[in-house]
Amino acid sequence: MKIRLDQVRAEPFHWQETCDVPAASLDRPELQSLSPVSWRGQISFNDPGFLLRGRLGYEQTLTCTRCLKPFVEPVRADLHLLVEVEGPAAGSGEHELHEKDLGVYTVPDEVLETEPMLREQLQLNLPMKPLCRPDCQGLCPRCGADLNLERCDCAPMQDSRWGALAGLRERLQSGEGKGN
Repeated sequence: MKIRLDQVRAEPFHWQETCDVPAASLDRPELQSLSPVSWRGQISFNDPGFLLRGRLGYEQTLTCTRCLKPFVEPVRADLHLLVEVEGPAAGSGEHELHEKDLGVYTVPDEVLETEPMLREQLQLNLPMKPLCRPDCQGLCPRCGADLNLERCDCAPMQDSRWGALAGLRERLQSGEGKGN
């Protein structure tokens, strides 16, 4: 949807829509699917820019990073942004973001396209390391058993990088390293 900001100066614009966003378009392998995203909002003139308030709701099916099982996570998120129109002299390309830029959405002209903003919010609502539950035990690295469902008889794996510290601990416990 495109919102003409020059028409919003007189009175706020309200919208409500449902969008189908393909999960593959977000380029996140842990995201298996997205339900239709319903979102609504209001944008109003707030000199020198525009204040956008919105709410979105949907369900995302993710893959747990520990046990690799899919799980469904409902998402309800509020959105509050200051929309600023970039002046004609402003440069394009990359620039460094500062903390004051974090709630600001800049558009090149007086037309706000909602689809890129929606995609950005979907990306922001994806967890970096999705877990089916906080205490997920994951898979056994040797036999692949789901440790949430069963125990396995595999011996715990020892990381060889800790071998030097284990040797030091043994020497200290035996009294070898005490007061010479």
